Amino acid sequence: MTTRDDTGPFGPQGALPPLPEDWERCLAVAAHPDDIEYGTASAVARWTSQGKRVTYLLVTRGEAGIDSMHPAQAGPLREAEERAGAREVGVSTVEFLDHPDGVVQYGPDLRRDIVRAIRRHRPEVVVTGAFTVRMIAGVTNQADHRVVGLAALDAARDAGNRWIFPELGDEGLEPWGGVRLVCMAGPERPTHAVDVTGEPLERGIASLSAHAEYTRGLGEQGFEPRAFLTWAARMAGPALGVEAAVPFEVYQLMPDGKPPWEE
Repeated sequence: MTTRDDTGPFGPQGALPPLPEDWERCLAVAAHPDDIEYGTASAVARWTSQGKRVTYLLVTRGEAGIDSMHPAQAGPLREAEERAGAREVGVSTVEFLDHPDGVVQYGPDLRRDIVRAIRRHRPEVVVTGAFTVRMIAGVTNQADHRVVGLAALDAARDAGNRWIFPELGDEGLEPWGGVRLVCMAGPERPTHAVDVTGEPLERGIASLSAHAEYTRGLGEQGFEPRAFLTWAARMAGPALGVEAAVPFEVYQLMPDGKPPWEE
């Protein structure tokens, strides 16, 4: 029997390659306000500091997320916290789709809404959440997360086909087939990682800290932003050979270089 010389939960030192960063525009698609802030925002801080443009698309306003607060109050509060958290990592454009929190349905309506955003913003990279039942560290994934992650992956391909949702053409939105990578945050089996050592992690912590009312509403189930994000990033760091990292599972939609059958 063989054993691995692991330095962390994601494999031995240097097991994960860095996520490619030879791109300029990213669309981050999430189910709820705060989803992006549990790690991904630190990577976003790194990317915006490089001059990349990152846009946030939230499928819901998170109105069902605070047990002690009626959805009519919670939705606007969580929207405001999301915009504040986005500013901490250099994101100025935050859009909401108004699907119902907790019961998001996979189907053409959701895919069309995400395709519309992809055609409008024309990203090269789409970042979203894992659509698997299990997430990082074996944690069971929430229903909205799974639905939105899969819909974002499918929409990234749909966006380039003018005959899928042709009504978007009537809105003046031309097909966009330029999405190269779809990157899933919180994966059970990551394939790449982003170095967030230093300032990116600090800005990511500030981004999650902006969700103070939501975090308070979680009570004992909540996470203290600095402790949690530092722990998570340092768990992933060794697999990239750095102090702190954010892992992703990357789906490649466009080949790099010549396809193998032409080489």
